[in-house]
Amino acid sequence: MTVIQQLGLVLLASEEFDPNDVTPTWIGFAITFLVAAATVLLILDMTRRMRRTRYRGEVKEKLEAERLAAETGEHPDGGPDGGAPDEPVDPDVTPRAG
Repeated sequence: MTVIQQLGLVLLASEEFDPNDVTPTWIGFAITFLVAAATVLLILDMTRRMRRTRYRGEVKEKLEAERLAAETGEHPDGGPDGGAPDEPVDPDVTPRAG
């Protein structure tokens, strides 16, 4: 053992451990609060960024469908030009003749 290690053992043996002296005080509370607040802010920011990315993807898909429909001459929603009706058909209602 070196001299420094022996000196450390002597100092540790001479001090008596009191568990009441080891408390986090207000500094521990403040650090814990700041970490929790930073975590909440990061989660909110991540959610906002994910939502924005998803919306951009949806808009991009819609624009691509419209461009493709314009090239082929079909309506992008499947409306009058695409062959499907604009409004959903209720199967319980019979169409009137004439």
